Amino acid sequence: MLPLQGVTVVSLEQAVAAPFATRQLADLGARVIKVERPQGDFARGYDTAVKGMSSHFVWLNRNKESVVLDLKSADGQRIMGRLLERADVFVQNLAPGAAARLGFGADQLRERFPRLIVCDLSGYGSSGPYRDKKAYDLLIQCETGLVSITGNESEPAKAGISAADIAGGMYAFSGVLTALYERERTGRGSAFEVSLFDALGEWMGFPYYYAAYGGRAPRRAGARHAAIAPYGPFTAGDGSRVFLGVQNEREWATFCDRVLGRPELAADPRFDSNPKRVDNLAELREAIESAFAGLTGAEIVDRLEGAGIANARMRTMAEFADHPQLAARDRWREVDSPVGPLRALLPPVTVAGREPRMDPVPEVGEHTDAVLAELGEEPFGA
Repeated sequence: MLPLQGVTVVSLEQAVAAPFATRQLADLGARVIKVERPQGDFARGYDTAVKGMSSHFVWLNRNKESVVLDLKSADGQRIMGRLLERADVFVQNLAPGAAARLGFGADQLRERFPRLIVCDLSGYGSSGPYRDKKAYDLLIQCETGLVSITGNESEPAKAGISAADIAGGMYAFSGVLTALYERERTGRGSAFEVSLFDALGEWMGFPYYYAAYGGRAPRRAGARHAAIAPYGPFTAGDGSRVFLGVQNEREWATFCDRVLGRPELAADPRFDSNPKRVDNLAELREAIESAFAGLTGAEIVDRLEGAGIANARMRTMAEFADHPQLAARDRWREVDSPVGPLRALLPPVTVAGREPRMDPVPEVGEHTDAVLAELGEEPFGA
């Protein structure tokens, strides 16, 4: 039995953040009824990379039932109300105020269904001057300052994944779990909100403190670290790039001695503390790469491994898909979909003896008639 088996989630969701949250709940056994517009979740049309399906949609929507309702119609609103009568959790990420205008605002629902847990996800929250501002992932990355510290010295960059949406989705997920636990103790449901801005803002803690109390923002450092050195890519004699990280002074001394073959660098006044190494980054890089000039990338990695210094290969997505660690730990499964079986990674939380749920990705409206039948309703158009 999975931990959330018996919990029913109704989600009025689209795009990334809310679907990411509810997929985590579904992975744990919750029944997630995904309510879509007649046109479907617009994330279905983001791309056609997965045999004609959207890569985002496939990633976010396994284990769910898709029900199509026109919530601007009286029948759609009535059936939505009947679904919520039976639900434990309601998650929505419509534009601010849109759910309330349809009759499904948090206050309205809590009055009708005292045991219901209501999660509202939005871009900037339900108040403040940015309340109604459009809030795509890139824009939240900009407003929280993430773009300003990402990229290289000449050009800022967004994160290569939907960092704001994922942050918001994970806080919504943990908020639902907390509310379910609270309901077990009190017998009452609750309502809470998560904004993408607040969620990603929390993730910006290190650069905020660094800038607010250090007098300057972390510099854009490409694949290097703005506040730790050496940390990032270095060029070997054969032109390959080696990624490594040194976290403390003990590791720095070991790195100088056993990897660089220059133990005297550990006590060099330019490099004898992490802040000094960061301040003298160009000289540090020159010292390291001059020591690497007579070595191949493979030889450097062998030295790093032998000295216990953290290192990694920069893999492509194809190389990640074939990663030996994933294969050795049996992390791949298949999920069904409207376009056939698809390879999918297991959820990150691993419990010995428990096989996670890996049910299909639904077609738009695939479960509408079955869910209506459960409610004793006639299929639409019957």
